[in-house]
Amino acid sequence: MKKFMFLAVAIFVFMFFSGVASAVNKTNCGCGLGTLLWQDHDALVSQTFAVTTNGTFGNQTFGITSGTLECDQPASYTSNEKVKTFVAGNMDSLARDIAQGQGEYLDALAALMELPNEKRAVIYSSLQKNFSNIYTSETIGHLEVIINIENVMATI
Repeated sequence: MKKFMFLAVAIFVFMFFSGVASAVNKTNCGCGLGTLLWQDHDALVSQTFAVTTNGTFGNQTFGITSGTLECDQPASYTSNEKVKTFVAGNMDSLARDIAQGQGEYLDALAALMELPNEKRAVIYSSLQKNFSNIYTSETIGHLEVIINIENVMATI
């Protein structure tokens, strides 16, 4: 009798939540291969498969890094650890290169930011012209410098 009651309750719960599950937003799954494979299915089971696929094979990390698999790359360089680490460790040298409009530290930053080679000269010139808007004080932090560089680049 206990097994029958347990089975009846389990069936009731499954049926009750199956109607609600179809109304769940697909953004619960995030991006990745699983989301692509199960994109036409909007139910609890398909979302579970999508999340499992995204997490199991590490493709969500790849998608975020590369901007593929319906993932978006971060819009801000302040979320890029390599850029943050580089700027934090090279504030003085980078300031010198920006003031000159050229140099190896500026080239390294451009490479980390994945700036196209053909646009670098224009960007370097703009950064040089806006040096005082980038390095606003002697005690400025590296995150502020990155944000200021982003602001200057947004106007180009």
